Amino acid sequence: MGGDDFDVQGFARDINELLVLSTLRQGEKHGYQIAVDVETESNGLFRFQHGTLYPILHRLEGEGLIRGSWTKDGGRRKKVYALTAAGGKHLTGKTDRVGDVVTRLMRVLRSPGEAPA
Repeated sequence: MGGDDFDVQGFARDINELLVLSTLRQGEKHGYQIAVDVETESNGLFRFQHGTLYPILHRLEGEGLIRGSWTKDGGRRKKVYALTAAGGKHLTGKTDRVGDVVTRLMRVLRSPGEAPA
């Protein structure tokens, strides 16, 4: 991260994307299942508000990080999403970045002096 300006809103967006990508590591899922799994796996800490998840899914699909395909379930069509190889690499890289940010934040919060660079 070096001397780059930190974008808090971008960081929040990154977290949401990582939650979706990490859930898809377990296999393909439809949108509702992604939302349920994120909430379950985080013990309710993270929840997607109505209208938040699908724009994220569309953006990730457009970037080639996930792949969407239509299936039929009991006569109903559902779009299921799967993690792509590019999405897996993105998940790893961004997860490392989040770890760095959180580590640096905790140094600032826990120490009375300046955070080491």
